[in-house]
Amino acid sequence: MTIPTVRPGIAERLSQMIRIPTVSAELDERGSEPFEQFVALIAELYPLVHQQLHLERHTDFGLLFHWKGSGEATGGPAVLMAHYDVVPVDESDAWTHPPFAGVIADGSVYGRGTLDDKGPLIVVLEAVENLLADGFVPPRDVYLSFGGNEETYGKAAEEIAGVLRDRGIVPWLVVDEGGAVVDAPLPFVPGRAAMIGVGEKGVMTLRLTTRGEGGHASAPPSLTAVRRIARAVDRLGPTTFRPRASKAILRMLSQLSVQTPGPAKHLLRLLGSAPLLTAQVFAALGGEPAALVRTTVAPTMQSGGTAANVLPSQASATVNLRIALGETTQETVFRVRRRIRDPLVAVHVIEASEPSPESATDNAQFSLLASALEASYPGVPAVPYVMMAATDSRHFHRFAPAVYRFAPLDMSNAQRASIHGVDESVEIAALERGERFHRALLERLG
Repeated sequence: MTIPTVRPGIAERLSQMIRIPTVSAELDERGSEPFEQFVALIAELYPLVHQQLHLERHTDFGLLFHWKGSGEATGGPAVLMAHYDVVPVDESDAWTHPPFAGVIADGSVYGRGTLDDKGPLIVVLEAVENLLADGFVPPRDVYLSFGGNEETYGKAAEEIAGVLRDRGIVPWLVVDEGGAVVDAPLPFVPGRAAMIGVGEKGVMTLRLTTRGEGGHASAPPSLTAVRRIARAVDRLGPTTFRPRASKAILRMLSQLSVQTPGPAKHLLRLLGSAPLLTAQVFAALGGEPAALVRTTVAPTMQSGGTAANVLPSQASATVNLRIALGETTQETVFRVRRRIRDPLVAVHVIEASEPSPESATDNAQFSLLASALEASYPGVPAVPYVMMAATDSRHFHRFAPAVYRFAPLDMSNAQRASIHGVDESVEIAALERGERFHRALLERLG
């Protein structure tokens, strides 16, 4: 079978997108003009999408395209998601190419958003535009849900999800950003794997506050407001929450054992069948493995005081938590208060969302993802895992039974580290394979 080629110019089109600084965290400084420029740009670059699909705007930043299907397939629609806002750039960082120049060099496109998330967004639009040019009609309805404020808690996607739910539309499949095609998914596992998030951790931001006696710094009491907050933060160490291995992690280990040679195969198989042992081993490894099996606590901001020689009368700290699957936000707050053990430290919930349920891997939807992978990345297996960061799809998993988090792009370890970092880039060949993935997925929705 001949694999259809993508229309030329995908790198140039992504470059144009990168040159528009849609930084949602800098909305006050930049205004909404970059976001409107981006919407106008995709209308220009993808005329068939705008001519043949119905577009609704939700909030100032949500785009919902509806592609009417033939009705041959039973059940709800497919929802393909992405976001077009990006995170800020630290001006002190040394980028090889300017972050908003969209430089094309050495077979790659460079710039903020190439991986997160304009690269994954463009391959969806490319696939739809190409299929429309061929006269294709999907066997079920398709929605394209694009948000412009995912990096600032995703109110656009939240409203889009609410609108569909209120209309009685239950998606048969939801696909958003998340995992990618990676080399050596674990240090001792060879080969490539497509890591597909079948669940994602919850998110919570807490603010710890306390008051104390102000005064001159020359005669401090034994426990100032700053020291009390520092003590509370110190008590929220890595072991605040017990480790637990979710079903997704056990399935990941069992599947990876198939492609692993030698003694490591038997170790993975053992871990895949022993949740308590797996939780303890991953927690002991620290870093990403530990984050896969427990709720994490990360102090991110601390404040208090007005001068170097004045004791502050109040102090605060902001703490970001990622809640493990199987736990709840209510249990999380209770655990934090117990660990702090200080009634003079108030715990305020700033924002919170529950961890997702796990989507199945033995259903038609996951098989469809595996089939689309075979068309775009032959021989690369679809492997379930737990997404540690939050995505816009969290607004769908309460009423949609099959939600998956996967960007169909090759990403090296260095590229994954560049997301929200320095020298973010995507290979042009990866974009072409990503387009083939979505084209195959849409063609096989029946």
